[in-house]
Amino acid sequence: MRRLTVRLFTAVLAALALLTMGTPAHATAPASPSVTFTNPLAEKRADPHIFKHTDGYYYFTATVPEYDRIVLRRATTLQGLATAPETTIWTKHASGVMGAHIWAPEIHFIDGKWYVYFAAGSTSDVWAIRMYVLESGAANPLTGSWTEKGQIATPVSSFSLDATTFVVNGVRHLAWAQRNPAEDNNTSLFIAKMANPWTISGTPTEISQPTLSWETVGYKVNEGPAVIQHGGKVFLTYSASATDANYCLGMLSASASADLLNAASWTKSSQPVFKTSEATGQYGPGHNSFTVSEDGRSDILVYHDRNYKDISGDPLNDPNRRTRLQKVYWNADGTPNFGIPVADGVTPVRFSSYNYPDRYIRHWDFRARIEANVTNLADSQFRVVTGLAGGGTISLESANYPGYYLRHKNYEVWVEKNDGSSAFKNDASFSRRAGLADSADGIAFESYNYPGRYLRHYENLLRIQPVSTALDRQDATFYAE
Repeated sequence: MRRLTVRLFTAVLAALALLTMGTPAHATAPASPSVTFTNPLAEKRADPHIFKHTDGYYYFTATVPEYDRIVLRRATTLQGLATAPETTIWTKHASGVMGAHIWAPEIHFIDGKWYVYFAAGSTSDVWAIRMYVLESGAANPLTGSWTEKGQIATPVSSFSLDATTFVVNGVRHLAWAQRNPAEDNNTSLFIAKMANPWTISGTPTEISQPTLSWETVGYKVNEGPAVIQHGGKVFLTYSASATDANYCLGMLSASASADLLNAASWTKSSQPVFKTSEATGQYGPGHNSFTVSEDGRSDILVYHDRNYKDISGDPLNDPNRRTRLQKVYWNADGTPNFGIPVADGVTPVRFSSYNYPDRYIRHWDFRARIEANVTNLADSQFRVVTGLAGGGTISLESANYPGYYLRHKNYEVWVEKNDGSSAFKNDASFSRRAGLADSADGIAFESYNYPGRYLRHYENLLRIQPVSTALDRQDATFYAE
């Protein structure tokens, strides 16, 4: 009886192995579904900072081109900030300190009060830039009064700006940019613990200085620190080089369990993590902050850039930096992937496979396929736009090749440039349907000019084919992320 039982158990295991061998995992709806925005969010607003509060509002502040005041707006949605009324909550002093170059405000809610961190010069020396703090106990910071808490004092009195505050493992820190008189550069990055929201404690640590080629174009700059945490890691982005088309984001990373005041805990990226894209017409992206989507399931990159490269005169006198938004994606190794600054208009999304949830639609040598670990993020991003053929259809435009669309030819799917022909428009248009294997959350794309044929993957390549079996329906179902 024992031998028979063992044989039966072994047979069951073998049958299960045959059933599961090579069978893809069926996905559930993604943990971070797609979010889209229309860029730019705000014209003539640089160094943007958006804070999502527990009262259901997003609070948005930024540098104004006149450099003379601090403005604030709020809305219940991120896109709503574009049209929200703007209030001036503080104006520069008529003379003395805090009388010039009002730069890079950030708003935070700490221990039941609002705080705005900003940089300012003096009427007697506009380049005597230092960091200052405002405080308000009002529930609504747009209508409440503000108290000046004064300058954030640092051990060395030198050009300092771009203060940001964050908490790791219950400890509040301040990070900022400052001129180190011992170095031949403009600014380096420093970090310290905080005794209260306007006072640092202990000795600050310098964690980065501009030494790499892309950090030293025009000016030798590390500035504008911003922090995002994920998977037990702390990621600190910063801006580098002059504030023209060379402006870009670098990144430091550290373990959340490490001593963040030990410079050795931080590792610097060897290349920019976000930079100018000629293809999408976005120049000098930088001075970012981070927020989250309305449902809290997506991380959002907030930054400024310009939509032209050539600037007449000093970039600081050019008023046309715009606030923009796009979703942050996360690589398989837990690092953030910002992709490229996407084209103006509606932001793109990614499409993951229903039955291979780690694989995304992407183009490779312009052939469309599904693939995992697409670290060149923009290859796997597409803008969902009005269908080129009309009739209620949609088309999928490449994020890094604007004007190129997913289209079928000989039933194979490629990414090609729109040639304006009727044939191309028809081949590049699809009817968006409920997912054939998941009608609640999934998406399917039916060919406009070949009804009954759907976009599906087969041996990882995308084709348009009829669907009849359960596997066909799974292969033709995707999730927007």
